Amino acid sequence: MFRRIAFIVIIAFAAPGFAMAQGYEEHHPGGRPPAGAFRGPHPGGPPGHFMYHGRPFNPIHAAPFVYPRGWAYRRWVIGATLPPLFLAPPYYYPGWATLGLPPPRPGFQWVRYGPDLLLVNIGTGQVVDVVYGAFY
Repeated sequence: MFRRIAFIVIIAFAAPGFAMAQGYEEHHPGGRPPAGAFRGPHPGGPPGHFMYHGRPFNPIHAAPFVYPRGWAYRRWVIGATLPPLFLAPPYYYPGWATLGLPPPRPGFQWVRYGPDLLLVNIGTGQVVDVVYGAFY
């Protein structure tokens, strides 16, 4: 009896882990991620295009992003507040036109964070727009 209960308990705790380990296609028949979904790098070449406001763009090759000490990749979202550390010219991205993006309004800057580009209100640090996968 004890073995049966132990087995049921182990399965109950392990089942959620097995479900999370399944791939995207197992949860989404058809295999195509939704428009704007982040696409990681393809072996042997650059990643696929990214979507920005419904338009496809090709990512550009850029120098590797060097995260400050204590920082690693984080997927920023609209409404989040970027720390003041990243609100400085070394993180601003002046080549927004190369990607076909609109110029930032006064008081805003395009800020590079890893492979992503964030449109940030420099006064508050609030992220107002995000372009995932703009760089590889």
